[in-house]
Amino acid sequence: MERMNSLATVKAAAEKLKSAGTSTAAYGQQQRVPLETAQSIVDHWPAAPKMTAAQLLEHYGPPHEATPSKLFWYATGPWAKMELTADHVLHNFPTPHVDYFTQFVSYQVPPHRASDLAAFDGSVIVDRTAGQLGSRCDHEAFNTLTLNLAVEIIEGTRSVEDARDLYAQTAAAYVMGRDAPYAERLLFTPAAGGAADPDEAVIAPAMAEQMIEKVKDAFGAGDTPQ
Repeated sequence: MERMNSLATVKAAAEKLKSAGTSTAAYGQQQRVPLETAQSIVDHWPAAPKMTAAQLLEHYGPPHEATPSKLFWYATGPWAKMELTADHVLHNFPTPHVDYFTQFVSYQVPPHRASDLAAFDGSVIVDRTAGQLGSRCDHEAFNTLTLNLAVEIIEGTRSVEDARDLYAQTAAAYVMGRDAPYAERLLFTPAAGGAADPDEAVIAPAMAEQMIEKVKDAFGAGDTPQ
């Protein structure tokens, strides 16, 4: 009964979104964390994410949400969502560094392109359901670079190998203070809406079948899904 009640609760939430003509409940962006609170949180962070936090707080202002180890911004600038975390993970491409800053844009990624994006950069994040394409790195410029190249891979105008080579060349140029257009701004327009892909409902026939099997269970004859 508890499992059925849980299913009923989330189905009701889905129907509420459908009736509102949206696919997302954006409760997080309805609030703001005081700037002083956000600054006091990051004061205890490791040096790298602490440095990025200072840049983001100055450029984008206070986050919408905060925990002891994370700051979140929503619908800010061209970004659908930004997450900065004190936790970080080693990433060797294109040079050893740590990833801790994730930025998402609204963009629908065809499922058949997901493997190409994974081959290009393991820090590309595809959220098909929400209709978001993200990049996790240590700097907005490199997230911008990653997303620009990811979109060209999706559109079929650049191969994975070519994208990896251009990433390395552009990242080096940016660090050296040379012109690096792919790292300086998004070269595509994120979706204004309609990027979400909620997929299709398929459980109804399965529920009917499992109801029959549940009755059989009472007699010790039910089959387990395999």
